[in-house]
Amino acid sequence: MGLRVAGLLTPRVRVLALTSQAARVAPLRAAGITPLLGNLDDASSLRRLAALGQRVLHLAPPAPSGSRDVRTAHALQALRLRLGPLALVYGSTTGVYGDCQGQWVSEVRAVQPHTERAHRRVDAESQVRLFGRATGAQVRVLRIPGIYAPDRDGGTPLARLQKGTPVLSREDDVYTNHIHADDLARACVLALWRGRAHGVYNVNDDASMKMGDYMDAAAKLYGLPAPPRMARGPLAAVLSPMQMSFLAESRRMDNRRMKRELRVVLRYPGVLDGLAASVPRLAPSA
Repeated sequence: MGLRVAGLLTPRVRVLALTSQAARVAPLRAAGITPLLGNLDDASSLRRLAALGQRVLHLAPPAPSGSRDVRTAHALQALRLRLGPLALVYGSTTGVYGDCQGQWVSEVRAVQPHTERAHRRVDAESQVRLFGRATGAQVRVLRIPGIYAPDRDGGTPLARLQKGTPVLSREDDVYTNHIHADDLARACVLALWRGRAHGVYNVNDDASMKMGDYMDAAAKLYGLPAPPRMARGPLAAVLSPMQMSFLAESRRMDNRRMKRELRVVLRYPGVLDGLAASVPRLAPSA
């Protein structure tokens, strides 16, 4: 039997997953996945990676500080020891493009990170590309926006709407981009087998919405009041610096290369499609 991920049946594979938590071993085994105990912050714990797997999906975020992604450096250090062909897919972020002032953004646009976390992602992308050139590995970079998943805690805007968290005024609003976790999983698996060597792909849905409009539409979907709107200055006194950092950048992501080369068919073309799929349908009136 092959591996079924979000409706995609891949060729026959054995799936291994690196985890730093012993408590995750049993659930992974129950899911038919072979767990490997290791920690990306400890290079000595990763030596087994060199002997395992011909296709590697690296989705771990960088450490929360520093200018370099040492976790990716440790992973690549271990993978350099392996022999034979290797396909490596790295999950980056659309934050590497920085603020594009609402313009459409394709993969040919130069990166211009504005935050420390985006700088670390650019560093990781550079490490992965250098690794590919040095070893001959088929590397691909996926640039991923906000991930939502209705079946996960905090995976939708429901809690924020219930709290009445304000959003930017229409004059200050920014474009936002999303991908459903199931569609992201499909793109990740497809990238392990498809795409150009050293290819870069924006992995997002087709929606083009400003943040406030998205929250308004989600509120209507959930049957909740629309969130209040505030100008950028007053809103900064309400939200955390981290939350405000996501409102400092505006871009619309072009996903045509993902569809053309990875041949991804989105199950949820718009974020409201994915949210609506999780909202119980009302019983018809008698």
